[in-house]
Amino acid sequence: MTGAKRKRSTVWRKIQAVRFEDIKAWCMRRLPILKWVPVYNWKENLVPDTLSGMMLAIQQVTQGLAFAVLSSVHPVFGLYGSFFPVIIYAIFGMGRHVATGTFALTSLISANAVERLVPSVRTNFTANNNSGILGLSEFEIQRIGVAAAVSFLGGIIQVAMFMLQLGSATFLLTEPVISAMTTGAATHVVTSQVKYLLGMKMPYMSGPLAFFHIYAYVFENIRSVQLEALLLSLLSIVVLVLVKELNEKFHRNIKVVLPIDLLLIIATSIACYYADMEYIYGIEVVGNIPKGLPSPKAPPMSVLPEVVTEAFGVALVGYVASLALAQGSAKKFKYTVDDNQEFLAHGLSNVIPSFFFCIPSAAAMGRTALLYSTGAKTQVACLISCVLILVVIYTIGPLLYWLPMCVLASIIVVGLKGMLMQFRDLKKYWNVDKIDWSIWVSTYVFTICFAANVGLLYGVLCTIVIVIFRFPRAKTLNLKNMKEVEYKYKAEDNCESLKQVKIVSVNSPLIFLNARKFHADLLKIIQKDGISSQVCAICEQNTLLCSFSNGSCHGELVQSCHSERHVLILDCSGLNFFDYTGVSVLLQIYMDCKSRYIDVLLAHCKASLIKAMQYGGNLDSENPVFFESISSAIDAIQIHRVRLKSKSK
Repeated sequence: MTGAKRKRSTVWRKIQAVRFEDIKAWCMRRLPILKWVPVYNWKENLVPDTLSGMMLAIQQVTQGLAFAVLSSVHPVFGLYGSFFPVIIYAIFGMGRHVATGTFALTSLISANAVERLVPSVRTNFTANNNSGILGLSEFEIQRIGVAAAVSFLGGIIQVAMFMLQLGSATFLLTEPVISAMTTGAATHVVTSQVKYLLGMKMPYMSGPLAFFHIYAYVFENIRSVQLEALLLSLLSIVVLVLVKELNEKFHRNIKVVLPIDLLLIIATSIACYYADMEYIYGIEVVGNIPKGLPSPKAPPMSVLPEVVTEAFGVALVGYVASLALAQGSAKKFKYTVDDNQEFLAHGLSNVIPSFFFCIPSAAAMGRTALLYSTGAKTQVACLISCVLILVVIYTIGPLLYWLPMCVLASIIVVGLKGMLMQFRDLKKYWNVDKIDWSIWVSTYVFTICFAANVGLLYGVLCTIVIVIFRFPRAKTLNLKNMKEVEYKYKAEDNCESLKQVKIVSVNSPLIFLNARKFHADLLKIIQKDGISSQVCAICEQNTLLCSFSNGSCHGELVQSCHSERHVLILDCSGLNFFDYTGVSVLLQIYMDCKSRYIDVLLAHCKASLIKAMQYGGNLDSENPVFFESISSAIDAIQIHRVRLKSKSK
């Protein structure tokens, strides 16, 4: 009982020790919006942020509808997914030019769970059944329930990764792995839209090699292609690509780019309405879009155990793609992004919106590029887009009834152009590093054959294996030239004595992977000039002379032997971290050199290294071993040798 009371009192003392400044610092660190809002420059930034927000809202609406269909849920849920996550990320996220919302890759992953747990009974969204929430059918509510559950669990996983501080592990996510995974996933997304582009009725296909099964089905049923849908898809793709290329070419000369996505949606919706394409040509349309926002409702917790695989895919793939964009924008606009904070921001952007019937979210390359090109300054642009999306949800949404599905599919395909163009990176990787090239190709193949999360996992494992094989073979040591070392002693005799000093720079971490090679490299340097053999010969010769003189010259010869001892200085400024094996090797080197009559001195040592070596072994030396700098180590050598000479006189 006494121990429990003592523990409670200790906890209470820690709580009382927390100051207001500590709470404020924590809030500023975890709520980045508190940093940038008070210093927001309304005069300079509001106008460009407003223009960017308007353009972003147009793209959010079109992609929201398209990616909701990609996620196998009703298009209206894509509008919700373009609204709620954006607000959450603006509060917790650090990427000033990152446009969070619906995302093709996470939508494709969640579609696997939706189609598996709530199999499709019809692919047309025009049915208006008022038996469920928002006037939607019970079938559609069940489907969004599964997608929301994937979003909820994926967000929980991301928040857990934040709490475990796994943001520091993102160094394993190399550029070739991310590029190959996103390119492969984009190829999957394009493949999933083939049925809409061709106007075909096709069963949902997933699992290993589903990519090839889809195209096999298309070629087997090529006669069922709907010519009207195909022509409308081709026309839409040509117009989108052409206008976007012109926008990109002349974006420096014009402040506002042409919103071709919006214009195409309006034009094709009007054409479909007046030509009655749904009934005359059988072209599939979006259908009824309910007005307003839904009341919050918890995702169905009963399906969480069945969507664990998809949730991990959403958590990892969404975070990796979003972090790459956040880091790119931070590098471009000279600010910093905390990898771990991004876990929290994206996790909450998935957890909270899942209570409002939202599909999984992440940052998208196309929307982020749009913020770049339109001159956005801060997250205010994203918040302004939310206001306009809210207007669409409450007023304009029902007017999208006649929007052809093949046009939405065309918007998705063209929107993935940036990811698909990453194929050009292959030339760069081939010229720089053939191993990175092979990692890219194999990761892409794995992503195509299986799924984005499988490809990502394979790429990370490949990176780890390559590091394990490459790290032990990397150069660990560098022999410094004495002329490069600034030293205050200029006398010739001192310069002569310094020839017996070797300075070796440690330029890599010292861990179990490279400890053996470090030891071997250092022995090569010691043996290269015959240091140990020279010293041993001198000392043995002195010992022999001493024995012939009946020990009368013992003092002089021992001092002479000490003055002739060589010195090895290890510059540990590049030794960033170490493990037990590394420390053991350093201690072994120290003892080996001591047996060879070579003094070992360590310069630029971190306090943790000094403590570890003192704890791990008995450094029984009369003289200091650790020094703040190379110069101080050489000073100590000179002083020691001067003392020996004075004693011999």
